[in-house]
Amino acid sequence: MRDRWSLPRYALPRMEGTVRCFYSVYALVALLATPAAAQIGNPAGVEPGTPQASPGVPAPHYPNTQDRLFARLAAAGGMAEVDLGRLAQQKAHSAEVKEFARQMVDDHSKANMQLGGLASSANIPLSSEPDPDHKALRADLDKAGGAEFDALYMRGQLVDHQKTVLLFQWELAFGQDADLQRFVADTLPTVLQHLQMAQNIMVKISGQAAQGAAPITIRTGNEISGRRN
Repeated sequence: MRDRWSLPRYALPRMEGTVRCFYSVYALVALLATPAAAQIGNPAGVEPGTPQASPGVPAPHYPNTQDRLFARLAAAGGMAEVDLGRLAQQKAHSAEVKEFARQMVDDHSKANMQLGGLASSANIPLSSEPDPDHKALRADLDKAGGAEFDALYMRGQLVDHQKTVLLFQWELAFGQDADLQRFVADTLPTVLQHLQMAQNIMVKISGQAAQGAAPITIRTGNEISGRRN
């Protein structure tokens, strides 16, 4: 009989989809490192009236609507990661979960400082309050303990890092602020590492074997969809 705190098989994400996401993101990061990345903004999405450093290249610190939304969402998520990570360092039952939480606090604290500085330069106000979803998760974690806490915390980490990957991809595709996009390109490998770590720990603590996941398909660069030209 399955333990009440073990996650059902459908709660674990399909690895094939995650691997596709990994390779799509890495393709975008690699694209930004090429000479063509001199136009690192998104000329197709530049808001009317934006000053240009050169034809097709937005001037520094002139974010569009997508940049502003990205900064606010990313900052809220990063703030929650540090708060929940500190809580998990105190309450987690598994030593592996505690170590994961420690790394979340360290990595996201650094990223939060970087993002805060970029947002300030671009005149993007950031909230100092957690968003409603993370407030609700924090309330649930405050009441949980032992293996229940570990499962709840790691499930939240899995969902949050999947959302973060998608949010970062969105900023690369539709933002126009070059500094924010470079921050995304530099930070994405760490986010992907966190996501892989969360998946591995989730499999262990849920008692699920890898046979519940779809086979991993490695795709070449030419097969990746959604790449920016």
